[in-house]
Amino acid sequence: MDPYLLGLRLTGRRVLVVGGGAVATRRVPSLLDAGADVAVVSPHVTTSLEGLAAAGRISWTARRYADGDCSGAWLVCACTSDPAANAAVAAAAERQQTWCVRADDAQASAAWTPASGAADDVRVGVLSGDPRHSAAIRDAIIAGLRSGQLSARHERGRRAGVAIIGGGPGDPGLITVRGRQLLAEADVVLTDRLAPRVLLDELRDDVEIIDVSKIPYGRAMAQEHINSTLISHARAGRFVARLKGGDPFVFGRGAEEVLACLRAGVPVTVVPGVTSAVAVPASAWVPVTHRGVAQDFHVVSVHVPPGDKRSTVNWELMGAGSGTLVLLMGVERIGAVADELLRHGRSADTPVSVIADGTLPTQRTIISTLEQVESVVVREGIRPPAIVVVGDVVSVAAEITELMRGVTAWRGG
Repeated sequence: MDPYLLGLRLTGRRVLVVGGGAVATRRVPSLLDAGADVAVVSPHVTTSLEGLAAAGRISWTARRYADGDCSGAWLVCACTSDPAANAAVAAAAERQQTWCVRADDAQASAAWTPASGAADDVRVGVLSGDPRHSAAIRDAIIAGLRSGQLSARHERGRRAGVAIIGGGPGDPGLITVRGRQLLAEADVVLTDRLAPRVLLDELRDDVEIIDVSKIPYGRAMAQEHINSTLISHARAGRFVARLKGGDPFVFGRGAEEVLACLRAGVPVTVVPGVTSAVAVPASAWVPVTHRGVAQDFHVVSVHVPPGDKRSTVNWELMGAGSGTLVLLMGVERIGAVADELLRHGRSADTPVSVIADGTLPTQRTIISTLEQVESVVVREGIRPPAIVVVGDVVSVAAEITELMRGVTAWRGG
């Protein structure tokens, strides 16, 4: 007969565990997480169980099982290495009509413990008759739930408000687990041009997707309209995901959207993302810091050029220093930036790396110097989105790349 699956609410209820070895060590933490009052009976226990007893989280009776130990227990786990002892425990539990799990003999056990796991507010248990097969299925389900690839809409206790999600530098595999989970829960998604848009194809067919991309020097939805759209959908009872590229608080205007939602009384959460300022250089083997080379780095938005009255960047400090400069939105103004850095003290032969389409299959990287970078960018036809890295760390990337070629050749041989 097939077993009847049931979730036990054990808070405050006595659970007896007979045995103190590896099986008990695995079972007890889950019982404690369920709120059970755990009593262990065993002459000896593992170090971790002894630690739980010393901390008062479990009670430990240091002797063999004796008649009467099952009294008052709502659940019994027979986990000794002695089949006869386990049989005696199971028989005593049966006489008082208490469910007992035998770790040594599934066929003789009144109850089975499923391969279980949790993802957010979902707990999964799998029974198949083959513990390893059950565990493999459990792992696949949990991985899908945690990544957001396996999801279903909440009908009770549905999420409300807005989630501002950092989608990472471009590669969809670099969005955080939390970001992917909340994206899968959304009723409405407002997406940016640089967000990992391939993830949108995984969403349910009834999810409304609103493109709020901003094209440099082209079409763009006003930020005020984006804010009002977030608020109106949230007030209508929909869970809204705002999917951005990179990290929402690194030149992403995420704080503006948070403030707008809160001022309108809309609950909002922020999911940090992997910022392209660090991830894109790393994808091209460029460390933004390196011992003995650079102990500081500066992330600079070049949406306006040096000398523009709207610029708040201290270019004199950037030029006089020796730290790494990571320039966002700087490709089309790279000539003006290079001139400014040279004017304030950076050497003409300072290495520069320009990485376009970072972390994506179309990624391109060029290496130049501060003096020559503008002409190289024009010649190679580099277009946004691209990250510019200025500093001696670019030379470290060149060494890594050369060594990688050697490793690849050795593997191939």
